Amino acid sequence: MPAPDSAGRTRRAASAGALRSKSPRLRDAKGRFQRCLVATAPCAPDAHRSLFVTSEMSDFIKAGGLGEVAAALPRALRDRHDVRVLIPGYQAVLERAIGAEVVGRIEAHADLPACEIALVHQPDGLPVYILLNAALFARPGSPYVTAEGVEWDDNALRFATLSYAAAQIAAGAAGLDWTPELLHLNDWPCALAAGYLRWSGTPVPSLLTIHNLAYQGLFPHAMAGALGVPDAARDALDFYGRLSFLQAGIVFADQVNTVSISYAQQITGPELGCGLDELLARRAAAGRLSGIVNGIDPSYDPRTDTHLQVPFSVNQWQGKNVNAQHVRRAFHLPQSRGPLFAVVSRLVHQKGLDLVVDVAPQIAAAGGQIVFVGQGERPIEQSVRALCARYPAHVAAMIGFEEATARRVYAGSDFLLMPSRFEPCGLSQMYAQRFGSLPIAHATGGLIDTVDDGVTGFLFAEPSADALRRCVGRAFRTWRQPTLLSAMRRAAMLTPSGWERAGARYAELYTRTTTTRANATRMRAVG
Repeated sequence: MPAPDSAGRTRRAASAGALRSKSPRLRDAKGRFQRCLVATAPCAPDAHRSLFVTSEMSDFIKAGGLGEVAAALPRALRDRHDVRVLIPGYQAVLERAIGAEVVGRIEAHADLPACEIALVHQPDGLPVYILLNAALFARPGSPYVTAEGVEWDDNALRFATLSYAAAQIAAGAAGLDWTPELLHLNDWPCALAAGYLRWSGTPVPSLLTIHNLAYQGLFPHAMAGALGVPDAARDALDFYGRLSFLQAGIVFADQVNTVSISYAQQITGPELGCGLDELLARRAAAGRLSGIVNGIDPSYDPRTDTHLQVPFSVNQWQGKNVNAQHVRRAFHLPQSRGPLFAVVSRLVHQKGLDLVVDVAPQIAAAGGQIVFVGQGERPIEQSVRALCARYPAHVAAMIGFEEATARRVYAGSDFLLMPSRFEPCGLSQMYAQRFGSLPIAHATGGLIDTVDDGVTGFLFAEPSADALRRCVGRAFRTWRQPTLLSAMRRAAMLTPSGWERAGARYAELYTRTTTTRANATRMRAVG
């Protein structure tokens, strides 16, 4: 693929110039960030240095759960590690990066263009590096697709550039006054960095977290030269005749991690291994595949969440009923004494929403109501709309997503329907539990690790309408036993799901990954 033209270079220079601006607004913002840095004292002077590389971060831009993880996990680690974030300079990032200044540069490599690196400190002091190349990144739309939902045709070049930049920072070749001792890479857009480290001989270890194995970053094999992949390494990236960025990460990273213990086990088998199961099984056998369940933001708290109509707690339930009434009014459903079921999800095949559509008539016939919040694949959206038209007193939907509405639905609902065919971790079930809404979920991936069947929710064994229907029947029977329902709600709300535990486990994994690489290096030196 050809390098960006001169117009692209001019736009990059203009972007960098804007970030260098010394306007009073930027000076004031920078001063506030510096004062915040002094006040927070986030990490010890001898803390290990780690670079968290991500293609999205909810501080700036979010397309999925990775964006929330990228905002929360580096912050959860800061009392143990000197963690900094690297993210591409998308248009949305540049608009929010108040006070950013250019601090480094990445030289061109193969057909990967040169880039500059800016640094901004978030209000809490978290340092974020921004990879600047307007021709590659400063566009409308999501990080991965256009506003029309079509993948950018140069995604291979865009995310190889991000990966190469991360490796160059680790090698100390970016002109920064800081270099990491570990790269934490996330999903396929960053995975190629593990290869670039290995091919350049950089001794910095890498940890790859797989948030969803189904997305692998597959591109034409003919692009290998343009991306700077050495001839000797191309077989390692070959996935049935195509280049797989994610496979590169699995092959070359020192440690591979997933977002739940159960998902780490499941992806070593053919059913959920997406063609990479044998490779992952070998990593597991070598002790280099692990799973850590994500946490959720502490703002999901019914006692303090300002999005709710009224607060409530494990000791005071009346507020939950008020929120339920508000949700019914907002979705134009009649008030009811029956249970309120929620679906807060992308409307895609993976999430099993066709199963909900199949079971909805039974829920309506039993006196229940269902509220959908989400958007996605057109056929599923149409099925949900048809369901609303058929059962206007029992089913309502918001085709789209708004966080405030989603939080109110969690808070007002009695049960969350989550029949995902596969689910690496899942956050919705933990949000629902925090608000006393009991998940009804397929026993897969992170749902197994976060829903205690019959205690904090309900699990069913196979992703079928009949299995979901039987599980919904269990929920109705629980609904008719107020003492049991209250006990389960209380257990769900008190289930630990913050980032403290996940952060501690990641800190241990960082240390183990770094130590393993250091020991291997010493062994080679001795040999």
